[in-house]
Amino acid sequence: MQQNEHHSYHIHIQQNASKAFIISIALNLIYVFIEFGYGFYANSLALMSDAGHNLGDVASLALGLFAIKLAKIKPNKIYTYGYSKASILISLTNAVILLIAVGVIGYQAIERFSQPRELNGFTISVIAAIGIMINTISALLFFKNKEHDLNNKGAFVHLIADALVSVSVVIAGIVIHYTNWYIIDPILSLVVMIVIVYSSWKILAQSLKLTLDAVPENIDVKTMIEDVKKIDGVVNFQHLHIWPLSTSKNALTGHLILKTECSLQKTEEIKSKTREVLLRFNIHHITLETEFA
Repeated sequence: MQQNEHHSYHIHIQQNASKAFIISIALNLIYVFIEFGYGFYANSLALMSDAGHNLGDVASLALGLFAIKLAKIKPNKIYTYGYSKASILISLTNAVILLIAVGVIGYQAIERFSQPRELNGFTISVIAAIGIMINTISALLFFKNKEHDLNNKGAFVHLIADALVSVSVVIAGIVIHYTNWYIIDPILSLVVMIVIVYSSWKILAQSLKLTLDAVPENIDVKTMIEDVKKIDGVVNFQHLHIWPLSTSKNALTGHLILKTECSLQKTEEIKSKTREVLLRFNIHHITLETEFA
């Protein structure tokens, strides 16, 4: 019963994530067309270039949605776990894309220190303000589920990063409009770059660990073993192998060491209770072997 509840909860998270990705893709595409159109009208290369950057964000969101769709495909004879692992690879790809984008921002900022560009402060502020609104709305769609799935967390950080960039552009635009102090643009860009690197580095590290089948960070192995050992009849829980099937589902194999007087019925009861404990630690695919002390 508890396993069915966890399965239903997981499906519910996937459905919410799908909706969040679809709405975010639509909102960001609208913003790309607005920014590029206005940039083309105003003959602003900066706005058209940023529209290209935001189109890259749309591609990242589309990859996240693609990962959710792949996770729904049932296992087959060749891919016995299905395609859930693709969500980890896409999470890693998006983290790398975000850091590359940050590198481009940093390079442009350093370049502008030596060659400050004349900018239309008011126009830039208006367009960037629209960007803040769209990116913030999009990010809030992922806020609820960001701790349950690394892809959702990656999308949230990516969109918040874009919102921060837009905030810095609004501030720079206002300052430039009243002072013509063009150097504020690269200064704020570098500050935002540092903030984004700090927030996205952990996602890159987590994605890389999951790619290498490390134990997911949200699983406290020591506490899990202690909880299993509290089950009547269990002497020890050892030979554990824990690895991620996706960014939200995990697998485990392990050996239950039982008291010698445990009957077959008692053994099955212990295995059932062990599965209930493991489900609380977000472990869904469970293989248990039993031995007697």
